Amino acid sequence: MSGSEAPFADSPELSASYEVCAAEIREFLMPMWRATEVLPTAIRPHVLAVNGFTVRSDRIADEGGTPRVRQERFARWRQDTLAELRAGRSGHPLRRAFLDTVWRWEIDPALVEEFLDTMRADCASPPAFETFADQRRYTRGISGTTIEMVVSLLDMSGPEAKVPASVLGEVCQVVDIFEDLPADLAAGRCYLPRADLRHLGLEVADLRRGVRLGERLGERLGALDELVDIQLGRWRDLLEQAMPVAGLVSPECRPFLHTMLLGAWMQYDEAALRRSRVFADGMEPLTSTGAARRRPPWPVAGAVPGHVGVIMDGNRRWAARRTLPVSRGHQAGELAAMRLVNASLRLGVRHLSIYAFSTENWDRSQEELAALFDTMADGIARGTEWLHELGVRVRWCGRRDRVDPSLASVLTLVESLTSHNDALSLTLCVDYGGRDELTDAARALAAEVAAGTIRPEEIGPADLARHLYAPGLPDIDLLIRTSGEQRISNFLPWHLAYAELFFDPTPWPDFGLAQLREAITAYAGRRRTFGGGLPGPARPVEPTPTP
Repeated sequence: MSGSEAPFADSPELSASYEVCAAEIREFLMPMWRATEVLPTAIRPHVLAVNGFTVRSDRIADEGGTPRVRQERFARWRQDTLAELRAGRSGHPLRRAFLDTVWRWEIDPALVEEFLDTMRADCASPPAFETFADQRRYTRGISGTTIEMVVSLLDMSGPEAKVPASVLGEVCQVVDIFEDLPADLAAGRCYLPRADLRHLGLEVADLRRGVRLGERLGERLGALDELVDIQLGRWRDLLEQAMPVAGLVSPECRPFLHTMLLGAWMQYDEAALRRSRVFADGMEPLTSTGAARRRPPWPVAGAVPGHVGVIMDGNRRWAARRTLPVSRGHQAGELAAMRLVNASLRLGVRHLSIYAFSTENWDRSQEELAALFDTMADGIARGTEWLHELGVRVRWCGRRDRVDPSLASVLTLVESLTSHNDALSLTLCVDYGGRDELTDAARALAAEVAAGTIRPEEIGPADLARHLYAPGLPDIDLLIRTSGEQRISNFLPWHLAYAELFFDPTPWPDFGLAQLREAITAYAGRRRTFGGGLPGPARPVEPTPTP
């Protein structure tokens, strides 16, 4: 019998056991606790049970006593778990819930044994992976098995979900490796392939000294950066392979996997930002006590544009190159938009405007429009709390009388909830067209002339600006368009009067912090005259006060 057909709480003891698993995740893996909050109520306790078991197993292997004591303790834990799995019963307050989940949902017992065997090997001796393939066997055994068990609970549409699920688990383990780098190195543990170190003339001791060594020996710092770049390339490949998993489970479970993917992408961006600094500083988890962590801006050489506009182009071409449905391209684009918000905060951008849906996009098929509006509505709804916790103010710029009611509702809600935030102003241009905006503003001014509240000769630029869709929105300093096209496509023409233009060939779903930093670096190297005198250095424009 599958878990979707079975009752949940068969006894007070079993119910209490599930509570023990939930408490384990609340205390030791808060990001997972937050991610599971979007799951259906019937599934959530079982997901917590799987993760509660793996987290407790990890703590038994890593915490308390000498290495020999930990090894013996974990050997007993493994032996008791496998014996209970064969017997079909457990009296342990935490394992009872985990094994109940395994039995109810018919999870492959081989996954449990593979996880325990990998953990036992890691507990027995410090890791020493010779190649990337060796590292992958470890990441697969620790977290690949865990996420594959979890995805077994999410109403998979077919067995093909197991492969990207396992890869997503590997990605999560890579995130953990990067977050814990300094602590692991200090304890004599290095989870990076030794072949990569030898290729760059590095030793584990060089990693322990980290940036401090690089400050004395510049060539070593370059080698450390290159070492991180090699890992990032593989990390990105794994993320690409994991992306399809969210489309292979039931719709009500997709937000959970989207949350995991988004967190992994953001930590990938963070590693790309820090590079060799990760050996000395590591990376903070995305969440601590449950709230989104508001990280301070990362120092950037040169001027940072005060207002960045982005034409997000290439979702459909991205999907076509991967023989995926167009809807999957839009889903990947939604993840990229959330990454862009995080990247903008990290690089110190104060205003961000993105072209999400134009007035010309109505010419697309009804099927694509419906899928696009659903993706946008779901993404904004999932991201509302996160945006608010990060201090992002969201504004809707565009017509408000034609979009799908569910999308209009979430846009209005996020506008209202975030109206007093000031860390970043995010303008979502939805059903927006620049000519329509200017035409509507001209009509409003004509009505004022007709009413006698203003004379034609008194009209100035500020009078037109106050009738635009988002009054007070400052001029754009830097416009970025992705996917190789080089036109502005009716996007915020009033605000683009003196913008610097940057055209990036990257399809929108692949655009991240590295690409934004490249665009900002190019902007910082330009000279802006605004039609005036001698060229001056590029500089951020002070934001216009918003009424």
